[in-house]
Amino acid sequence: MTNRALVLAVQSPDESLLESPLHSRDTELMATALTALGFSITNEANGDWRVQKSTRVVDEVRIDVGNAGTVMRFLPPVAVLVPGTFHFDGDARSHERPLGPVISALRELGAEIHDDNRGSLPFTLVSDGTLRGGIVEIDASASSQFVSALLLVGASTELGIRVRHIGASLPSLPHIEMTIKMLRKSGVAVDVVGTAEWFVAPGKVNAQNYVIEPDLSNAAPFLAAALVTGGDVTIKDWPSDTTQPGDQLRSIFAKMGGDISFTEVGLRLQGGVSVSGIDIDLHDVGELTPIIAAVAALASTPSHLRGIGHLRLHETDRLTALAHELNALGGDVIEHPTSLEIRPAALHGGTFHTYEDHRLATAGAVLGLIVPEIQVENMETVGKTMPTFPTLWQELVSGS
Repeated sequence: MTNRALVLAVQSPDESLLESPLHSRDTELMATALTALGFSITNEANGDWRVQKSTRVVDEVRIDVGNAGTVMRFLPPVAVLVPGTFHFDGDARSHERPLGPVISALRELGAEIHDDNRGSLPFTLVSDGTLRGGIVEIDASASSQFVSALLLVGASTELGIRVRHIGASLPSLPHIEMTIKMLRKSGVAVDVVGTAEWFVAPGKVNAQNYVIEPDLSNAAPFLAAALVTGGDVTIKDWPSDTTQPGDQLRSIFAKMGGDISFTEVGLRLQGGVSVSGIDIDLHDVGELTPIIAAVAALASTPSHLRGIGHLRLHETDRLTALAHELNALGGDVIEHPTSLEIRPAALHGGTFHTYEDHRLATAGAVLGLIVPEIQVENMETVGKTMPTFPTLWQELVSGS
């Protein structure tokens, strides 16, 4: 949500304010890159960001996307709107993550991109500051971010952008709904045709005060902590109406044995005497899989997490990583091409490797609440989306 708000804010002729933005490696990479493109992002004393266009002229810039999916996919369309030459690169893993549909679509819409026909990072984008727009057909079955990346800049093109998804089932549809909601809030006209076609009309992007919601996906390990220990956790300011996929944790963890309720403070989860397994399709909420898998590994009945083949292209191959790490601790996990079967087993201590994946790291922390002698490797990787996790976790488990 923070990175979407940044992309919209820099397209407005007027100043926007992002209230309570997420401060993490992914969002700092986006802010740093947008600043390099010539936009002005000012840090307020309270952590808010003021965003506006700048008169500074850029010529040739190197852009670091790290391993952030939103940055590597949302930023190239924005760069086309700025005159200059831009060299995009990132972490080693970013070279392996899918980006071809965005590159191909931008070319069809009038952009000049040199990638040696690899369809991936690194690449160079040369722009005169305009994007024609038009109609593109893309296969977004690997990531809904391909669709959002194009919709977010549609209003700043000459013709608008019509995107048609022509591939297999589209993952993480709630994230596209988030994009559409934020576009409309910014005064942009968006038409939705069925479940696989969207049109963003050309026009002005209005400045906004974007109030960024709490990150509900980042709340997952804290709710899971109460669930697996029979404890009691409340997440402050949980929104009653949201497009965030993390909101589905309410129903998922209720089915796994948690007692869920809203209080004056936020969302409360009280754990029960045991944890139940779950058979569920997580296609739309794949980012929640690592935490749900950790909870399932501690459950008293089997689980089957389905529809998650696209997670093989995330920060790491999450299916293989989860299966390998849980089995190494004594788990009973069967890895299928698009799912994980997790059966009850007595886990033991050991090192839980994270593969530089923030959600693997928090999953390991949940296991460590129940299984003695768990060591989570490279906990610093949580900085990708939640640098404060170690401190918050220590406060949680110590009762402070």
